[in-house]
Amino acid sequence: MDVIVIGGGIVGVATAYQLRAAGHRVCVVERHATVAQGATYGHGGTLLPTPLDVWFGPTFMQHRQSSRSGVIKKTGFNGPVRDFIRRLSALTEPEAFKKQYALLRPLIESARESLDEIEHHFNLEFEQTKGQLYLVRSQQDWEHTQPALDLLRQFEVPHHVLSPQECQAIEHSIPLDPHFAGGVLFDDEGTANCPLFAKLIKQTLDSQGGVQFQCGREVTGIRLDNQRAAVELAPANGESLRSREVDVISADAVVVAAGVGSLALLDKLGLHLPLHPLRLHNLVAPVAREEFAPHTTVIDAVKRITITRSNHRLRIAGGAVLQSATQTRQPLPESLTKDALALLSQATHDWVPGAARISAALPWEGVKLLSPDGLPVTGNALHPRLYVNAAHGPVGWGLACGSGKLIASLVSGVPSDLPSDTIVALRPERFNA
Repeated sequence: MDVIVIGGGIVGVATAYQLRAAGHRVCVVERHATVAQGATYGHGGTLLPTPLDVWFGPTFMQHRQSSRSGVIKKTGFNGPVRDFIRRLSALTEPEAFKKQYALLRPLIESARESLDEIEHHFNLEFEQTKGQLYLVRSQQDWEHTQPALDLLRQFEVPHHVLSPQECQAIEHSIPLDPHFAGGVLFDDEGTANCPLFAKLIKQTLDSQGGVQFQCGREVTGIRLDNQRAAVELAPANGESLRSREVDVISADAVVVAAGVGSLALLDKLGLHLPLHPLRLHNLVAPVAREEFAPHTTVIDAVKRITITRSNHRLRIAGGAVLQSATQTRQPLPESLTKDALALLSQATHDWVPGAARISAALPWEGVKLLSPDGLPVTGNALHPRLYVNAAHGPVGWGLACGSGKLIASLVSGVPSDLPSDTIVALRPERFNA
């Protein structure tokens, strides 16, 4: 089959790879000059989520103050945002959280297998490192992490629950003063450079053939009928509207994997998904003093702030700002930008003091989609020729390899390796129930 994938971020590129592996011919349409230039560019690096850092559950947005929760909420009286928060809050109850994570878990394992296969088959190097140390500040927060620890035991995930002293013995950069509650170490979970991985996959697809990349082209609409599917493209750079008012390319199926840009395209088709844009930040700072720099990825489990070492720099990611969708489409006020970056700076100071030259850090800001039930939206939608792959959230970019594999199975009409309840839980139609 001929398949058009809209979006050249990590989700679009991973989907194109899996479709090509399944034998389809693929065209990826990306509005930027090359792949991995949008939200993918600023990803924090975590490969796969754990129960401790999914963006739902007992520890997510429990605190009213952004300085303690890691999420700056500026909702005003906006009804849709309040409804979004209310639906996510339902998953703070331990049993609801466990049920939801159990649905996500098979996708995580499918993604892990796909990542390992791609990495070793092509011998790719994309700054992979092993080891993640999740840290928890207060005793109250530590108690809230217990449902996550129960899930780790239930799924037999290798991990070590550590005292503060044991955390410091493993990662010398962590101070014992002020006191914190403890930590959880994952020896086998890793981080890696997301945009580098996406670009390496593009290079691989370019060399193999069967996948065409149309970069610098923006999709303005999708056409669907019984025979074919098609996308409408805005004129390429340098082309006038008179010479080509609309450029149309057709295929047997279309996969919408354009991140936050997916919403407008799907709205035009009458598919209104209750996904919400979340503005994320990160800082890339040079290492200040080698003796203070961490050698393990350090994650603030409650604030969802990740500190990753890569050569002679640190990437500090998090600093979420939750606003109305209209506000998210506008430039972020300077005061909120300062607040978000201050969260990242403070986390660096708290957990790895003296490690980063924050004054020389390069800031980044981007928008990612989050669903009100914390799960990606992956599956067929509205029409037999239309598929959606979006809303993977801020953590675990490797999930794209698993969701892309599911899309490839659905397009091919072959059984997926995922259990049926997970496939149903990921479907776009779930929000209509």
